[in-house]
Amino acid sequence: MTAYRTIVVGTDGSDSSYVAVERAAALAGDEGATLYIACAYYPTDDRDVAAAADVLKDEAYQVRGSAPTSEILRVARDKAVTAGAVNVVEKAVVGEPVESLLALMKEVDADLLVVGNRGLNTLAGRLLGSVPSDVARKSRADVLIVHTVR
Repeated sequence: MTAYRTIVVGTDGSDSSYVAVERAAALAGDEGATLYIACAYYPTDDRDVAAAADVLKDEAYQVRGSAPTSEILRVARDKAVTAGAVNVVEKAVVGEPVESLLALMKEVDADLLVVGNRGLNTLAGRLLGSVPSDVARKSRADVLIVHTVR
């Protein structure tokens, strides 16, 4: 089996996404690969954030612009280094998660994409699509779906 040289992992700041980061980091450390940790976000204004926070409650962290993205990436980097990754690059990407991850994969010529399974087995995921199923279907490189939610 060919060693992975460049690995991309997506995180949204959720506990389950950090499990995927740790798994990707351990693999990157074992393979001597570069690990790109990506966090997609949409820039927002204060009114949009307040409206979204009212609706999304605990999930509102996903829409609060780029400031939380920096903190999400910092936490993810710390977890990645602890899990064994040596060469870690943080990438905040404007846009929706699936297209952002795939664009980053192409940009850095990654040979593995790692995502968590959150949303994969939900009704909304089955009806509307989920990040893991959409990237697995659209990616031209290998995709590792980590069981972060059972």
